[in-house]
Amino acid sequence: MRQRILLLIMVFVLGVLPINVKANPFEITEISVLSVNSAITPATYDYLKQSYKKIPESSLIVIRLNTPGGLVSTTKDIITLIASEKRPLAVWITPEGASASSAGAIIASSAHFIFMSPGTNMGAATPVGLGEDIKEGDGRKKAMNDLTALVRSLSESRGRPAAPFEKMITSAESFTDKEAEKLGIIDGVISSEREIIDLVANKAINLDGRTRNLKTTEVEFKYYEPTTGQKILEVLANPTTAYILFLIGVALIYFEFQAPGGFISGSIGLCFLILAGISFQVLPLDWGSMGLIIAGVFLLILEVFVVSYGILSIAGLIAFIMGSLFLFHGESGYISIDYPVILSTLLGVATAIALIIWYLWEDSKKQKPHQDFFLPHGAKGSVLTKLNPFEYQVKVRGEIWRATSEEELNLNDPVTVTSVDPNTLHIKIKKES
Repeated sequence: MRQRILLLIMVFVLGVLPINVKANPFEITEISVLSVNSAITPATYDYLKQSYKKIPESSLIVIRLNTPGGLVSTTKDIITLIASEKRPLAVWITPEGASASSAGAIIASSAHFIFMSPGTNMGAATPVGLGEDIKEGDGRKKAMNDLTALVRSLSESRGRPAAPFEKMITSAESFTDKEAEKLGIIDGVISSEREIIDLVANKAINLDGRTRNLKTTEVEFKYYEPTTGQKILEVLANPTTAYILFLIGVALIYFEFQAPGGFISGSIGLCFLILAGISFQVLPLDWGSMGLIIAGVFLLILEVFVVSYGILSIAGLIAFIMGSLFLFHGESGYISIDYPVILSTLLGVATAIALIIWYLWEDSKKQKPHQDFFLPHGAKGSVLTKLNPFEYQVKVRGEIWRATSEEELNLNDPVTVTSVDPNTLHIKIKKES
């Protein structure tokens, strides 16, 4: 009797349960295509997260990936997002010539399927500057061990060999599409999206702790492009863009202080600084490096007013260079600014400072004693606005000044500046004969 009961239980376990598992398909009605064609930044995560909310539950999500890498913190956020969803996901490294380097390779390892286009590559995920202490010592070893364990866990959970992914981190290995297919770390080399349907059909994957068989009977493709705001944020998240926006903003604010009255350069400069601030919010900004850049700009400006025989300029340029090299170097990752951009900016600043110093030197020979170069002594202009019979707004050297006159003037009358009050920035004028 006992043997019959055990036999019935074995028949139920070995026969009925597998049938129940196989009878639990995942019907794919839509292949939702997302595109990541930039560095991995918080803008990338925001795009994927918002797109996930719009994608139907019965979708296979395909991420077209082409990235040089990015922030490790954001990479882990994206992996968590993928793991928390109950939908299958495929990473397709495309188009021809594209790569999934560094953070891109780690994201690919978390996908249920990995596809590559001909002529693409994946790998080179060795951490470079992932934290302030990433050197040849314990800090670097800690970061590499953490990422190695991460890709090993992801690969094993997806049924892929983990060794090649580990080599991408420990040895900076990079694999072509053919090498990756031979190693068994991708699911196929494809040239079109339609090939995905055949490659995933009837495949069994683990979703939310359950084995699901993918069914592709009637499938349509739908593309989810980033919104305008996400595209702008993606541009602003570029470190070179943020760097240039900041420098332009600082330069325009400086010009506003040197040529007050119009508020045009100051207003535009403030807008550039706000845009740079948005960029800094999504990048690993190092405030020490930012302080070096500000100090460098201050020293370069100070050179105009203080006779230091070039010492302040040299110190300012050194501070400027060091701050620029490590501006985006924080605990969440390291992204470098393109060296040609830093070099061209440095040459531009040095040339401008040299021209200003030369011009001041030449003009100092013509100046009267105790006369300030930046004030419009003896400059000529014209009347813009009549405030009252003896008070006006005049345009002098492209600047708008508040002026008083001992005689009544009319609009557009030519005038000459006779004196300037440096405390109130009011000037006295007289009509030019």
